Amino acid sequence: MTGLTPHTAIDPRHDVLLDEITDWLMRRALDGSTFEDLLTGAFDGMIAAGLPIARAYVGMTTLHPLVETISYMWQPDSGLLEERYGHGQGDTNDAWLNSPLHWLVKRRIPVMRRRLTGPEALLDFPLFEELSADGLTDYLGWLTIFDRTRSEAELGAVGSFATARQGGFTEPQIAALGRVQASLAVALKVTAREQITENVLSAYLGEAAAEQVLNGQIQRGDGQHVQAAIWYSDLRGSTALAEKLDAETFLEALDIYFEATAGAVMAEGGQVLLLIGDAVLAIFPVEAGDMAGACAQALRATERARRDMAAINAQREAAKAPPLHFGLGLHIGELLFGNIGTRERLQFTAVGRAVNVAARLEELTKTLGHPVLASADFARLSPDRAWEALGTRSLRGLTTSVGVSALRLDAAPERAEPAASGPVARRTG
Repeated sequence: MTGLTPHTAIDPRHDVLLDEITDWLMRRALDGSTFEDLLTGAFDGMIAAGLPIARAYVGMTTLHPLVETISYMWQPDSGLLEERYGHGQGDTNDAWLNSPLHWLVKRRIPVMRRRLTGPEALLDFPLFEELSADGLTDYLGWLTIFDRTRSEAELGAVGSFATARQGGFTEPQIAALGRVQASLAVALKVTAREQITENVLSAYLGEAAAEQVLNGQIQRGDGQHVQAAIWYSDLRGSTALAEKLDAETFLEALDIYFEATAGAVMAEGGQVLLLIGDAVLAIFPVEAGDMAGACAQALRATERARRDMAAINAQREAAKAPPLHFGLGLHIGELLFGNIGTRERLQFTAVGRAVNVAARLEELTKTLGHPVLASADFARLSPDRAWEALGTRSLRGLTTSVGVSALRLDAAPERAEPAASGPVARRTG
């Protein structure tokens, strides 16, 4: 749909192309397309249909634990550029707060047009002065609200089209832009709902469980056997910490602990299955029979978690806050990962002797004075690490004893690397 020379009016041939664009958007939304594919295809198709757009912008709110809004800027030469903004970033982003689209959102106005040159020019926002200086002549802003029960157009989309055509958009072009924008908004809503479902399930169930649920494993008893290295960690002294701190400060400490432990698991390719109180149950699945490789992943996550916690505790010490410590049990074996519960209220969880071994090893760290304990099976698969054999131990609730080894932690953990900086702000709207 690309390569045609834009015209100043929509003739019948281009009208057919517009119909093709709107049909294409509906098909792509239903077949699970991405935002990027939808937007790139729509904008390229609009150029092919004779619409002289020199700049297009789309921004959407979403439901994601880390990302509040996503925006896309498109220009014919540079293509599509994406920006993601965390929760609250928009409240301090001057480009957004002073933009025409923010003005539309706050007032729930569906459309705005501004001439950028000539006697009818109205440059009442800083963005318009910049676009005019760049040679653009006309601007159309739009707002589509997906859910009118929410404030400030949450779960909606805003966008704009601008042209460099002398005299700006013609009336037929404006009508054509409206046709495509309406179909694009529907396609974005369908795609956004699907993405939100994935985001929410992944945030609350974990990526592995979310994938199984979306693939139809939603009945009690659905599950699969998984061979994996198993991680079970627990925050030390959490009861005393909860007594000492107010509720908000304690929750803050828990978030920091989970960021260091569960965050390390995910950074090294593991899957966090459950957050149980202040405990983390995670797995590193065995791929292609490589059990040693799964154990190596778990140990890399262990080292990362210790480094990150050391950096956190250095900051907490400077702030005169109590340090955070954790115990960790490591094992390798088979577990059953699937649905348990009532017919109406289910939970994805992991069960089996291997899970119990990892949890009991973590319990044993409290009495043996070693922060990281592994089963002999796990230690044997990691011969390049320094292990101290502690003999065979009886573990609570298990009928057979388990060989136990402690990971030697002679070297002080390194500090965590500083966090990456946020996105570079671009002109919004």
